[in-house]
Amino acid sequence: MRRRDRVSFGFCGRMSFCSSFQVRLPSSILMTRIFVYGTLKKGQPNYYRMLDPANGKAEYLGSALTTEKFPLVITSKYNIPFLLNIPGQGHRVHGEVYRVDDQMLKFLDDFESVPTWYQRNVVQLEVKEWVGKPDGGEAAPSPGSITEAFIYNTTSYQSEWKALRCFESYDANGDHGLKYVYREERD
Repeated sequence: MRRRDRVSFGFCGRMSFCSSFQVRLPSSILMTRIFVYGTLKKGQPNYYRMLDPANGKAEYLGSALTTEKFPLVITSKYNIPFLLNIPGQGHRVHGEVYRVDDQMLKFLDDFESVPTWYQRNVVQLEVKEWVGKPDGGEAAPSPGSITEAFIYNTTSYQSEWKALRCFESYDANGDHGLKYVYREERD
């Protein structure tokens, strides 16, 4: 795929813009890559939101991990996983890569409270497994190769969060013993 066919601009933080890894398909639907690491992954409490056609379209592409370390913590009275935007600290974070349409991207931005709570930034990822179809004429990434996607992380955290236990991978039923509280159950 020619670079000019796939690059457009998207929101990347409070007041800056960056390339957004979007692909225009023959049907003129714009698709964007998103990396999810928490409750939106397969088998996690909010995964059903990725499948709901009322939210838009999401296509699973594969699994990957961040090339940089980040603190992935579980905190608040609701035991929510947060990825703190502190590159170089914590662990390389494991997650899933999806191709989403504009409707799903807007839903996810709203779901993640961008830009108040989370920011959507570009991250480099090391591919573990790739099952998705290639973007346009581009070859599918192979295991070990580097690709990019948007990630939701936060700079809006309490200072004591930096001292919390960091995780490589989030699982709502993990050995951490912190039960995730669904939005519908929160006061």
